[in-house]
Amino acid sequence: MAIAQHRITEVFVEIADSLTDDFDIIDLLQRLSERCVELLDVSAAGILLVDQYDELQILAASDENTRLLEIFALQHDQGPCIECHRSGQARTDIDLTTTAALDRWPSFTARARRSGFARTHAVPLRLRQRVVGALNLFDQRPGTFTAADQLLAQALADIATIAILQQRTLQQSQLERVQLQTALDTRIVIEQAKGILAERWRTSMDDAFTVLRNHARSNRLRMSDLARQVVDGTIDTDTVLRGLDITPGDAGFPPAPTPG
Repeated sequence: MAIAQHRITEVFVEIADSLTDDFDIIDLLQRLSERCVELLDVSAAGILLVDQYDELQILAASDENTRLLEIFALQHDQGPCIECHRSGQARTDIDLTTTAALDRWPSFTARARRSGFARTHAVPLRLRQRVVGALNLFDQRPGTFTAADQLLAQALADIATIAILQQRTLQQSQLERVQLQTALDTRIVIEQAKGILAERWRTSMDDAFTVLRNHARSNRLRMSDLARQVVDGTIDTDTVLRGLDITPGDAGFPPAPTPG
């Protein structure tokens, strides 16, 4: 491995410093694919990631030629990268000039050769037993992928995995915060609607809530939407009672006052 140790350290520090609260995952992985080419002395690199349906998608590539090759591999469901993701095991030192490679992955190998590549390697994006994708390396030159090369490639793949999972955790955390705030806001509106109905119908808050909920269910409305209509004054609250065949004096409601 010809690359200097200090340069490897610099790259890892660079990637680690990029993992801020609002980092751009696409930009980070694009830079990581370019650093793989530099540190591992290969011709190209690509990063595949599984989507929510557990299907592999191309997320980053060091150049357009490699991106198109990765897309081709996904479309034909062939190549060491596909097998690497499925097995969770690295596939290294694949000589694309051999008949063995052509027999095993005919479409992928033929396309890779036309793209000028002579060998390829794939290492999993894996955290413990969880595999979320694969890092793919391509070289136009014959040669051997050393044990040190494989260790470095796996370390770079691990960095990519950490970045991806951190981004997903941040997104999930943000989604949960939004959902929580929405729930809190919705509850406030419902409480306001209960107060309006309880005062208008001169009944308890519990009875007002029961009628509000039953009307929403009977009309297949979200209670939050119905409550908003009550608060905004865009619904005749008498229709809520009529729709449930409730009149003052029923279901805990006091009788209407007698005109005096």
